[in-house]
Amino acid sequence: QVQLVESGGGSVQAGGSLKVSCTASESVFGLYGRGWYRQAPGKERELVAFITSGGTANYGEAVKGRFTITASVENGKITVDLQMINLKLEDTAVYYCNRVPVLRIGQDDYWGQGTQVTVSS
Repeated sequence: QVQLVESGGGSVQAGGSLKVSCTASESVFGLYGRGWYRQAPGKERELVAFITSGGTANYGEAVKGRFTITASVENGKITVDLQMINLKLEDTAVYYCNRVPVLRIGQDDYWGQGTQVTVSS
């Protein structure tokens, strides 16, 4: 059974920090990138950051210098963390982890439940 389990979201004031985490079986990611996406109200889901299986991190322009993505493997599980600092109001969104490109099951994209990040002034 495929599972992508996100955790760690919450509410924080602008300028604050949060870390979100994702755990999945190694087989879910394989050699694909490990990514964090987000979807803000009324907006399309976007890729925020991803890290390759070789450990190279990549960031969207909106989060570069503020977010750090890391990945670790233990006992057949991959944990992908996204450390976020200096959070801005526009970072408010539901955050999802997934492969890059997105995992598909049959004809459909597969997503976990996501974790809410809310930044207030």
